[in-house]
Amino acid sequence: MVREVVGTQQRSQVKQFLSLFDLTFEDDCDDLLGIWDEQGRLIASGARQRELLKMIAVDPDHQQTEAFAQLVSELIRRGFNDGLETFFVVTRPQNSLSFEAVNFRLLCLTEQTALLEYGPGIAAYVDNHRPVRHDGVNGAVVINANPFTLGHRYLIETAARQVDWLYVFVVQEDSSSFTFDVRYDLVCQGVTGVDNVTVLPTGPYAISAMTFPGYFLKDHDAVEAQQLEMDATLFARQLAPRFAIRRRFVGSEPYCDLTRRYNEALKKYLPRLGVDLIEIPRATNGCDAISASQVRELLGDRSRATLEALVPSSTLNYLLSSTFNTNGLAPGRH
Repeated sequence: MVREVVGTQQRSQVKQFLSLFDLTFEDDCDDLLGIWDEQGRLIASGARQRELLKMIAVDPDHQQTEAFAQLVSELIRRGFNDGLETFFVVTRPQNSLSFEAVNFRLLCLTEQTALLEYGPGIAAYVDNHRPVRHDGVNGAVVINANPFTLGHRYLIETAARQVDWLYVFVVQEDSSSFTFDVRYDLVCQGVTGVDNVTVLPTGPYAISAMTFPGYFLKDHDAVEAQQLEMDATLFARQLAPRFAIRRRFVGSEPYCDLTRRYNEALKKYLPRLGVDLIEIPRATNGCDAISASQVRELLGDRSRATLEALVPSSTLNYLLSSTFNTNGLAPGRH
């Protein structure tokens, strides 16, 4: 029977059990479940962090039993109770068939990782946005826009001139200083006047370092490398063909090392998968490249003259509004 893991002793049992499979325990989870045999020995464990299933392991002597299916089913049931419909698992490639046997679908595969989903998933996402799909030579920009700046506007305008239609995907994960709803609204307002642009949420189809589980990889560098490769592969295998995207555009990155490594990963993987990667020099404000981090650093001053050199009027009006004073920043996020 599947039971919730409670107390430090049971959590220690799970940590020790996972170590037998070269898996690392991660504290961040909404559900942590286990199955014990009649002798009180832990024979299976698994966890859920919102829609992500992780740390799933089954004792070799019980891998031909119903333990795996029972564990996954209970994690999904609990997710349904939390209002979720689609679930994901990132695992080693050799484990993908086990998940496909319980109705997961393979989304993308790299040498070290496999991403699978359960539920309406990518098909529902594409159906919801089918009315805005365009034929032709299409391009894409994926941005966080935390918040939307004149640099983003320049990137989008420049990219839009090079394609028949440009999709601007806004990262939907809420782990930024500005909430997704605010960021999405500011992007929609900020691209006004660029006629061949459609703004879309990424849904869960942009893998971030915040959610990519590294419990089955050995070191930090391997986790980051696999996260970057999987994000590029997922985009090329799932989003690009469904929206006829042949070019992806990024801005050059003079400041952030992680973003620079991300751009390099896109350059490495996307062309192999049929998508051209085009890097556009970052827009500048005098000598300095415009960045959202600059804007966030200046928010304490809230100087109109300073901010208006960095953001379009729609973002500026929001930053200077009473709405921003009360609802602008998510507490504790950077």
